[in-house]
Amino acid sequence: MIKITVLIDNTVGSGMLAEHGFSCFIEDAYSDTRWLFDTGASGLFVKNASQLGFDVSQVDGVVLSHGHYDHGGGLSHVKGQRLICHPDCFSGHFRGKDHSYIGLPMTGSEIRKSFRLETAREPLQLTDRMWFLGEIPRVTDFESQTTPFVLADGSPDFVADDSALAIVVEDGLFVLTGCGHSGVVNTLEYAKKVTGVHRIKGVMGGFHLKADNKQTQLTIEYLQREKVDMVLPSHCTALPALSAFWQVFKFEQVKTGTQVLVG
Repeated sequence: MIKITVLIDNTVGSGMLAEHGFSCFIEDAYSDTRWLFDTGASGLFVKNASQLGFDVSQVDGVVLSHGHYDHGGGLSHVKGQRLICHPDCFSGHFRGKDHSYIGLPMTGSEIRKSFRLETAREPLQLTDRMWFLGEIPRVTDFESQTTPFVLADGSPDFVADDSALAIVVEDGLFVLTGCGHSGVVNTLEYAKKVTGVHRIKGVMGGFHLKADNKQTQLTIEYLQREKVDMVLPSHCTALPALSAFWQVFKFEQVKTGTQVLVG
């Protein structure tokens, strides 16, 4: 059994704290390991974890989905841990509209000194059932076509460091996205290729969809064709897109404190 607990999301759960960000605590009973997936924008995830009875200092590793502040802003609160991420997480990310910095608060040098760092562009198997996907190929013609972000030199930033976790469970594949900058369909197709498992049980996390538009509708159609049981968009999925997904999949809204069992 795999239990995933949301420590940080944009939407607050009862007795919890919330912020613009994402963080999950993963308990893998198959391998008897515990993992932290992202750390939100600050140290709030530690307070929520404590409220739920989790000790984030005792995890077997921290996985960073990509190098944006709302996913790695809390890294300074788990120093000393094994940290897995894409090597471009430290390249610097900026908003295109005003060139404001949205990358990690810690520098690459600080992170290398503070963690047992493992960077990977290729998929990295963490346990018998869990993979860090590394760099996700952009193969669809309706995802990752435009970007509101730029790199330090002003060139377009498509967030090449965006990755995800693929977890093999008894009846398929469960995928955790951070923001889904690569595109949900691209991410799930790559997860199938990496793991060799073609039945998608579920997907949870940021989908980075802002409107009920062509990309949102094609993503919904894909998930319907794949007969995905658990569709749980959260974090950076804006209300119009969130509503479009709910109309089809009737999920319970993801909040801080939400727990999902898969196995």
